[in-house]
Amino acid sequence: MSYELAVVLPTFNESKNVRPLLECLEKALAGVHYEVIFVDDDSPDGTAAVVRNQAKSHGNIRVIHRIGRRGLSSACVEGIMAANAPYVAVMDADMQHDERILPEMLRRAREENLDLVVGSRNIAGGSMGEFARWRVKLSQLGKRLSHMGCEYELSDPMSGFFLVRFESFEGYAHRLSAIGFKILLDMVLSAGPGLRIGEVPYCFRLRERGESKLDFMVGLEYFELLVDKQIGNLVNVRFVSFCMIGALGVGIHLEILRQILHWNLLSFAEGQTLAAFIVMVLNYVLNNSVTYRDRRRKGLAFWGGLLGFCCACGLGVIANVAVAREAFGRGVPWALASMIGLLFSAVWNYGITSMTLWRQTRTSLEKRAQRRSQAAAKLDLVQAEQAVRRDEIA
Repeated sequence: MSYELAVVLPTFNESKNVRPLLECLEKALAGVHYEVIFVDDDSPDGTAAVVRNQAKSHGNIRVIHRIGRRGLSSACVEGIMAANAPYVAVMDADMQHDERILPEMLRRAREENLDLVVGSRNIAGGSMGEFARWRVKLSQLGKRLSHMGCEYELSDPMSGFFLVRFESFEGYAHRLSAIGFKILLDMVLSAGPGLRIGEVPYCFRLRERGESKLDFMVGLEYFELLVDKQIGNLVNVRFVSFCMIGALGVGIHLEILRQILHWNLLSFAEGQTLAAFIVMVLNYVLNNSVTYRDRRRKGLAFWGGLLGFCCACGLGVIANVAVAREAFGRGVPWALASMIGLLFSAVWNYGITSMTLWRQTRTSLEKRAQRRSQAAAKLDLVQAEQAVRRDEIA
């Protein structure tokens, strides 16, 4: 069945918002032949199960349940490419985007022959709502950064609410970076010249259910996207992040070693070893939070990962110290000798940790599946109790 409009909703732990959102869409899109595509990143709270229950009685609802893949931007891309409509709207499932402007967005795309219509909070009639001050400043900073290499001046480049012409999107989909949470800017930077853009104002609403996904790392991923659009064809951005953290570690390593040698606390080899292990712990913490954010370890897994990281990088430290000591013994200045040792171990550390520590295992996926099944069972129990109450009232 062909639809006029597809609404793509990327989700992670949004089970409480599924039914209210579908009811709001039904009211807002009365008279429009539309479909709803949820793209769920294997939510532990059973979001996908809730959508499937709704799909039993609504033929225009379906879910793409992703296992082993995460990220809002990539979810949006998959949802758009799975659509069966000439126009596709993307919005959050947290009820903060105003679904009532969807008909106006669709109308403008059709009548003005636009490739992209953006829901904007920053033009006349729009509002950031009761956003916290720091989030407003973050949005303003994102707007300024978006001007880097972008020929279009969007009033709200941080918006996650937009409608795209499928035919146009298909033309530049393979150039997308699909990094982080801000897919809109990625699309505009990837499309190139000639993209026809319009904006429709809306007022941002407060979240009523669930928890916000916005944190410092979202802003960092936004910066990562901008970097990728500049050098992504030459260097893998994950490797760039790993190297940046490594460069920070090098500075800290050299300072620790300098203080040890200045105060004559340890020998060069002992100081190099101590500094290497301190920086190794720091690198693990930062790479777990930044470079491998989509696979980061939490709770007990964090400490197990730290132990595994130390073991995996142990050979790298041994080689580091051996090479640095040999260079220092041959008269190489201590700083340069230390750098040589660090460089020698860097390649080993990146390769071994990528293939082992932060590789997403089947075991971790199975644990998430168990949590999801438990959440779905609780949901079924709640629905059964509600059905009993309705029957009693009737």
